[in-house]
Amino acid sequence: MKVLIVGGVAGGASAACRLRRLSEDAQIVLFEKGKYISYANCGLPYYIGGTIKDKDRLLVTKPETLRSRFNIDVRVENEVVSINRDKKTVTVVNHADGSRYEESYDKLILSPGGNPKRPKLPGIDLPGIFTLRTVPDTFRIDEYIKEHGSKSAVVVGAGFIGVEMAENLKERGLDVTIVEFLPQAVSNLDPEMAAILHRHLRENGIRLMFGTGVKGFEQKERLCVRLSDENELPADLVILSIGVAPDSSLVKDAGLPLGIRDSIRVDDTFQTGDPDIYAVGDAIDVKQFITGEETLLALAGPANRQGRAAGENVLGKRIQKDEGVIGSAILKVFGLTAASTGLNEKQLKEKKLPYLKTYVHPSDHATYYPNSTQLSMKLLFAPDGKIYGAQAVGAAGSDKRIDVIATAIRLGGTVYDLEKLELCYAPPYSSAKDPVNMLGFTAANMLRGDVKPFYAEDTDGLDRSKVTLLDVRTPEETATGMLDGAVNIPVDELRSRLSELPKDKPVYAYCAVGLRGYVASRILTQHGFDVYNLSGGMKTWRDVHDKPSAPSPTDCAGIKKNCEPVKPAPPSAPEKTIEVDACGLQCPGPIMKTAQAVKAASEGETLCIRATDPGFVSDIGVWCERTGNRLLGSERKGTVYEVRVQKGAPVPAAPASAPAAGGNDKSIIVFSGDLDRAIASLIIANGAASMGRKVTMFFTFWGLNVLRRNNRVGVQKNLIEKMFGAMMPRGTQKLSLSRMNMLGIGPKMIRGVMKRKHVSSLEELLQSAMDSGVRIVACQMSMDIMGIRKEELIDGVEVAGVATFLGAAEQSDTNLFI
Repeated sequence: MKVLIVGGVAGGASAACRLRRLSEDAQIVLFEKGKYISYANCGLPYYIGGTIKDKDRLLVTKPETLRSRFNIDVRVENEVVSINRDKKTVTVVNHADGSRYEESYDKLILSPGGNPKRPKLPGIDLPGIFTLRTVPDTFRIDEYIKEHGSKSAVVVGAGFIGVEMAENLKERGLDVTIVEFLPQAVSNLDPEMAAILHRHLRENGIRLMFGTGVKGFEQKERLCVRLSDENELPADLVILSIGVAPDSSLVKDAGLPLGIRDSIRVDDTFQTGDPDIYAVGDAIDVKQFITGEETLLALAGPANRQGRAAGENVLGKRIQKDEGVIGSAILKVFGLTAASTGLNEKQLKEKKLPYLKTYVHPSDHATYYPNSTQLSMKLLFAPDGKIYGAQAVGAAGSDKRIDVIATAIRLGGTVYDLEKLELCYAPPYSSAKDPVNMLGFTAANMLRGDVKPFYAEDTDGLDRSKVTLLDVRTPEETATGMLDGAVNIPVDELRSRLSELPKDKPVYAYCAVGLRGYVASRILTQHGFDVYNLSGGMKTWRDVHDKPSAPSPTDCAGIKKNCEPVKPAPPSAPEKTIEVDACGLQCPGPIMKTAQAVKAASEGETLCIRATDPGFVSDIGVWCERTGNRLLGSERKGTVYEVRVQKGAPVPAAPASAPAAGGNDKSIIVFSGDLDRAIASLIIANGAASMGRKVTMFFTFWGLNVLRRNNRVGVQKNLIEKMFGAMMPRGTQKLSLSRMNMLGIGPKMIRGVMKRKHVSSLEELLQSAMDSGVRIVACQMSMDIMGIRKEELIDGVEVAGVATFLGAAEQSDTNLFI
């Protein structure tokens, strides 16, 4: 049998070697239009960056090896330009001498790969604009940088190659900007997972311009990239990394059927529409393992396996059928690794598949063993437990966790299987409960009904008057910020403070990463509360709400703000530095350890905190600002972050709720039920709201009558409660004056004067305040004492305890008692 193979690298070279291992009799001819038959395509960016220094290390298998070891007729610089199906021959051009010839075949395997997209934009062929796909591409870019002394580069596209090239160009010393039309980098990740990479890229000096397209290029004093927002971005070098298109021209010209996006259509044995022609690699359409739908996947791993199967199938002795691709992929981004497998959330929504999700943020290995770092992981699964996909980002351990989940998907596993997996454990490598197990535990808890989740994107839509938002972190942690309207009860104090939480409203609990929120939800559920836990906690909330910006290239201040790490302040700290080791600690560990060290230090002393939690770097700035300390600077050294803090004034009490911008909140206790005092309090509240201040009004005891409905509400009450209700005014229309009441004549006179003077009535003032965002809170304890039910209050009133008011008061510069 004579088998011709068109194209080398992953698919073609694998097919040739497998075929020879199974048949010594087959005549095998391998054509490659370039000089290199098999090379490390995925390693090309690392030669540009200098990690791989020897050119020969890029060459996986040389033609001489295939000839001598496998007896394969390798013909480099020989390009197959057409397939003559009727004659079962191919036409070949020898680029070494320009000659043309035909070669016959019994079976033909095509592995043409893909071509990097190079859109027809103005100036696209100017010098200095490159794509990266082959070894010669790599050498051309390297030589251009050397010859021209390139100092800056623009990378168009933030996919795998784009991000890898940005990293390696930066490592080489160039100033790098990524321009990406999509709102995020690395589209196989969901936005909140990609946000972790965005921050890391900026920490390492990469400028990110999302939501920005390229309109063309122009040569001025320097090469200029013309952007869709009408700005121009100067550069010495441009790398186009906007995707790969299947190279299917041979098949198309031969009249064989094409698949999606002009790929080569094959069946599950990699046979094309012609039984004697097979195809593998980046050019073919493949089946998505989970959905069974057609897709494209330009990855080396699947291409190698396809080539191996096709090499076996052409012999016809035993047929290897393809079951589809999962889509496992991994990416190094400076000190982080991002890995994914299966479907992401965007794809599940597009396919309208019902799904659930869970987030965990464990350490990559036991926290008591040095240098553990935090992993951020996301699992997507069906309501029956079937695993759809997973994503992980971290400094270490992402690869093996995603590999385990990819294996589970391939074997038809469920989240219940992840719970039961017996994975290797020793302190340097993992924890007794591996992060994969943790994903299984949290997902299975949801399916069994042990916990009801809510997600970061849900928080803005929660009506604070109808729910209790509960922060169960420590006071030290809340100094880094809280969700608007939340009350703070640390989880360790929760059982003794249950009375502060109303049972008639669902509780939405959250913590730093979700674990303490889960513990709180279990406590509260068993005490009769309706509870939801924020999956992934504040860590995921910040990732979800980290909206990638697109700074104008002319806005230098904006670019610096987004891209540059914190610069050290001029030296003014004392010589003594207190070393604080928070490495290996997960949130809230680093903040807690910092707070303890600051408390023990003397005013003016400097602390150097070393931590491996990347979230600590963003938290510490807010924490210092709100606790009266000074952030001197931060620096990343490998996987360790060094932060320098100078102790300032004594640390104030931590806030119990999120502060308003500017710290000028107003809080008002309305104790009185007098008409005139209620009017005065609401005038002040409306005035403050009109100035953009955040206002909380806490109605207690007689002040509750201001919030009562004017009409009677049928609710069950005991005798004492009925007596209280009969003796107290029902609603604003029944309120009396503190002075000159005159058996009810005074209030009518005041209302009449207010109407003639065009002064808003109490009812109008109250509605205006609520429309302006003034927080109207009724004291739960006072309601219980006076027998007032929530149903008797007007709409929009929040029922809460004293901790809610105290949290607001601590963030206010004005506290009134009326």
